[in-house]
Amino acid sequence: MKVQTFRRALRGAVATLAAAALVVPHTASAWGLTGHRVVGQVAQSLLTTEARIGVAGILENEDLAEAANWPDFMKASPEPFWQDEANALHYVTIPPGKTYVEVGPPPEGDAVTALARFRAEALDARLPRARRAMALRFIVHLVGDLHQPMHVGDGSDRGGNDVKVEFFGQSGNLHGIWDSGLIDRQLLSYSEMSRWLMRSTDIKQAKTWMDPDPLTWVAESAAIRPTLYPTGEKIGYDYAFAHDAILKQRLTQGGVRLAAYLNAMFGDAR
Repeated sequence: MKVQTFRRALRGAVATLAAAALVVPHTASAWGLTGHRVVGQVAQSLLTTEARIGVAGILENEDLAEAANWPDFMKASPEPFWQDEANALHYVTIPPGKTYVEVGPPPEGDAVTALARFRAEALDARLPRARRAMALRFIVHLVGDLHQPMHVGDGSDRGGNDVKVEFFGQSGNLHGIWDSGLIDRQLLSYSEMSRWLMRSTDIKQAKTWMDPDPLTWVAESAAIRPTLYPTGEKIGYDYAFAHDAILKQRLTQGGVRLAAYLNAMFGDAR
């Protein structure tokens, strides 16, 4: 996407999100809800015409923000896929000092292999539309997951789930703080947060983020991950302040990269 085209898309996105904020009710939830919707909403505004048509042909009236949380919602389904296979597809494990290429995926697969699988399924016109919609919803969700640094774990603590913390007096774990705690503290709806993030995004910087390669995102999250571990169990304003910029950057990057991924995906399908 050329700088001029991106600038127009970015300005149009801010205007669209500002209008949406007037009609979308306030919600406060987790990266699994608000955060994932932010990623989807930012991406929706940066899709090419081809990608918009491709997404609409599969999801019909469902936009990316609405689709973003479906894979988490379906975790409660008793179907074998959701109970036996799907959970492993939400994250990646990379030990310290290693790269994804060096480690490779586990036998059950991970978020990177799942993206390739669901890309092929979403583009396969021979499959039923419901199957293609499932695949596209997973793509939207997984791009968000890979930009949450604790979804690229080091293999020692289940992506921070085993790191117990007390966040503003509430017991929890480090993974949950990054999934939900830091976002919930801001008391913003996804449309409000999306609009604010896009409005404050530097166009030239965002242009450099338009990288559709999942290995780029994974490497970034693996590099960020060690910086997120607190020195003590009790964390609050100091921790939230220290990590606010990276939280907002990863949400914005997730949206920009989701658009880049879908733009490339549907552009290549011509």
